Amino acid sequence: MKIAVPDLISNSYFPAIAAVELGFFEREGLEMELCHVFPVDKCVEAMRDGEFDFVAGSAHSGLAAFPNWQGVKLLASLAQGMYWLLVVRADLEAERGDLEAVKGLYIGAAPFVELGLKRMLAEAGVDIEADKVKIAPVPGAIQPGVSFGVTAAKALGEGKIDAFWANGMGAETAVRGGVGKVLVDIRRGDEPKKAFNYTMPALLTTEALIERDGQAAAAAVRAIVKTQKAIKADVGLATEVGRKLFPDSDAEMIAHVVARDLPYYDAAISEDFVLGMNQFMIDLGWLDDHVPYEQVVATQFSNLWAG
Repeated sequence: MKIAVPDLISNSYFPAIAAVELGFFEREGLEMELCHVFPVDKCVEAMRDGEFDFVAGSAHSGLAAFPNWQGVKLLASLAQGMYWLLVVRADLEAERGDLEAVKGLYIGAAPFVELGLKRMLAEAGVDIEADKVKIAPVPGAIQPGVSFGVTAAKALGEGKIDAFWANGMGAETAVRGGVGKVLVDIRRGDEPKKAFNYTMPALLTTEALIERDGQAAAAAVRAIVKTQKAIKADVGLATEVGRKLFPDSDAEMIAHVVARDLPYYDAAISEDFVLGMNQFMIDLGWLDDHVPYEQVVATQFSNLWAG
């Protein structure tokens, strides 16, 4: 089987990456190949077309290829809540949480990922067009094998962009390098708090796979849950995975970034989350109306979330 991830050198989808590299999928009877495909909407489109069995990506991205949640299911959460951070250049005169500071800036953001940023700015009263905020891909980021967050941090340091909306690895790289500072981190309490439920990193699959091979879907959920528990018990496993896949500097950094995410390592997907995510996508025109929780989530596997 194959699982696609849109960002490899990243904490975003790390439990799925670790489940492959640490052998948890294999121990559940699944021979899983890890594939890097950027951006996330392309992952979901490829899964729809039969190229992949699973996607480890943003929960809301299911709507990129499956209108109104027809034909796709969320199997489990990889970690709870909005996981992207808004990072601005270090010399910008802006206090933490001051979204007014983004006016006139060029913010790098990946396709489909930028939806969360746009909605967050709208909630804060920032008019993207009137306030001359440019939101566009980071130069050089859309290439095979390139990590968006780490590339964004490099572009920030080179002055190609003024800010970026990306994962914790990108943020940590920029902060450690002295080129950026965190303006908004929704997981750690920054406003708007409703953005926490815009999306989460999740394991997605098709209804067709569940109907064809429900045992494989269940095994994948078990593998993710066991991986989350293992990393919570020993975060050093993150370094082990990083050394297999990442450049040296990123491999040494990943455990530090993953450690901050451990409180969010919970495979459950709540009804409140689905309501918030669906409202977010309705507001942006990607969903016609609210759909039942059971249409979005593969609830037949919910008993496996607690391990």
